[in-house]
Amino acid sequence: MNRTSPSETAWAGALVEATGVDVTLGRNHVLDAVDLTVEPGRWLGVVGPNGAGKSTLLRVLAGLVRHRGSVLLDGMNVASMSSRHRARLVGYTPQVPLLPEGVRVRDYVTLGRTPHHALLTGPKDADRVVVEESLARLDLDALADRPLRTLSGGERQRAVLARALAQEPRLLLLDEPTSALDLGHAQQVLELVDGLRREEGLTVVSTLHDLALAGQYADRLVLLSHGRVVAAGSPAEVLTEDALAEHYGATAEVVTGPDGVRVHPVRPR
Repeated sequence: MNRTSPSETAWAGALVEATGVDVTLGRNHVLDAVDLTVEPGRWLGVVGPNGAGKSTLLRVLAGLVRHRGSVLLDGMNVASMSSRHRARLVGYTPQVPLLPEGVRVRDYVTLGRTPHHALLTGPKDADRVVVEESLARLDLDALADRPLRTLSGGERQRAVLARALAQEPRLLLLDEPTSALDLGHAQQVLELVDGLRREEGLTVVSTLHDLALAGQYADRLVLLSHGRVVAAGSPAEVLTEDALAEHYGATAEVVTGPDGVRVHPVRPR
């Protein structure tokens, strides 16, 4: 893929190492001794039932939640980085993003370039090239001059991802990136992310509610339950019928094929 972005190495994937991560919010012990490693250029999917701590784990990796234990990005402690330095390395899309009032889509995506230029200076030509490319990748060209608040839920979700891609991060954290998308756009977004991972070496960690998608796109999965890692490995190793019954209370059929693992709910008898 030919690129004209400011840094030819900006997209090299980062090594992520989390060790003994504990988070307590109020009286709730949300994460308990979580360990995980994501090799550069790989895709880790974080799955688990509601309330398992998935979104909190992503916020910890993004350096946004106080925690015990350590999170290292290429050996550097994420919690000790400045917010500006962290924003150059980590792109994070929350499940419910804050969208500023009256801002156009193009201007919103341009905010992703802020960490790459000096304070109190505006975007340069190279930044604008990256922004237009991000808009095109997410099929937002025709919506670029629309106010964010006029977009549909799925269109807003794509705008949030476009802003994260405009950062040209080394680690992309996606919290339920397909939750507001129809099936076609969900596949398009995940194919885009997977293409960047394969071609540019981007490291990806995502939470995914849809286990069928998680089983087909992620290299490895971590299954969280009550804040603890109860299974980790390939999708076939994690998405077992026994694990789904124990941790989701679900009856399902799991089929492994050349394109990954497919989970089919089965009506209990």
